[in-house]
Amino acid sequence: MPKRISPQLCARCKGYKRLCGLPYCPILARFRAQVQAVSRIPSPSNVLGSTPPSIIVGESNYPNIPVIYQIPPGISGAEAKMYDNPLGWHQAHLPLGKIIELRSQLLGAVTRIEATNPWKLYEKEVSLAATSLKPVNSEAVLEKPPIPSLRFDGLLAPQGPSAPAKDLRISENPTLHPRLEKLIWDDATATDAVLELYGNGLDTYLITRAFSLGLLGRLRNRRLVPTRWAITAVDQIISTKLLRRVRTYRSINDIEVYHASYLGNYFTIILLPGGFETELFEVWHPLTPWTKQSAEPIAYRIREYQSLKMKPLDGGYIAIRLALAEHLYRRKRQAKAIIIREITKEYFAPVGNWHIRETSRKALSQKPFKTQSLKEAIRYASRFFKSATALNSLQSSTILRNYEKTKRLDYFLKKA
Repeated sequence: MPKRISPQLCARCKGYKRLCGLPYCPILARFRAQVQAVSRIPSPSNVLGSTPPSIIVGESNYPNIPVIYQIPPGISGAEAKMYDNPLGWHQAHLPLGKIIELRSQLLGAVTRIEATNPWKLYEKEVSLAATSLKPVNSEAVLEKPPIPSLRFDGLLAPQGPSAPAKDLRISENPTLHPRLEKLIWDDATATDAVLELYGNGLDTYLITRAFSLGLLGRLRNRRLVPTRWAITAVDQIISTKLLRRVRTYRSINDIEVYHASYLGNYFTIILLPGGFETELFEVWHPLTPWTKQSAEPIAYRIREYQSLKMKPLDGGYIAIRLALAEHLYRRKRQAKAIIIREITKEYFAPVGNWHIRETSRKALSQKPFKTQSLKEAIRYASRFFKSATALNSLQSSTILRNYEKTKRLDYFLKKA
């Protein structure tokens, strides 16, 4: 039976004996990468490099909030892009350790600004550089040398070392998407602006940065929005718009099973004929970042009803919801969905919600297993499960139970 990794074990291991069973020590790997980043700074006060682009709007002490402009020291041009590129990471199937290493080498120049004054960042071209289509040469003048630290987050990608900034200088013209450049001065609602950008092919990561930096919305009401909030808001705005249309489409005819995995996360998606509603079961195995004290897998459920009411609200589910809404909208069909997400100990450090969104998209882009038999669908889906808890969760599904009852009722009505 697996046990949690105790501080005593870490002290005995020192990161090189691998007593915890992980392939290498994530604590040391990330710390070394940060030390490497700091060593490339030519002086304690000046950091030169290209933002990928990358920026984080914090939420502490709201409305006087931190804005963290991120630069990989000494890295410029196209090479800088990979330091904050979820789409590129997923397409290249980068391993977890490599993503942590890249993110750890981003140095954050921190400045505090009133959330009600996003124009201050616009005037210094900081918000424009952070929404550029390509990396932008930048310089950060720091108040003191950055100190390597470990900062993981369940929603955001990992962050490298940071320090207060005296000044930020953008030394290259940012390249904006023409539609975004137009919307910066349009007096449209933030919702309309997000949907317009999405409809014009901009990826959700760029839209989220624009939303977070107060570049969208009514001109008099522009606000900086903490990145955590912006990620979920953009996913929800787009998916809700798509699902309202999806609910008007005809149902799929067969039961469909999809699967994909990445970074120790395993997604199995079952689509059933009927009106749109969903259930997500998250099954966390022992020794993940959030279950270090558990000896057995832990499961919990998130439900969305046909009214599009969710219980509870969850950023990870909304990332999957966007992928599902895109898939059904593209097909002009609706369906019931049961999603099983298993998180194993391979996912030893959280790297943000982006991989949930992209792996769900990947699963739904593949050819599904199709059947008319519910038992056959469950049997096929169970091939991918890493624990009995995943199968038990699926069998406890309210959607599954109601679907079985409906099928039985249809049978008796046909007999009558």
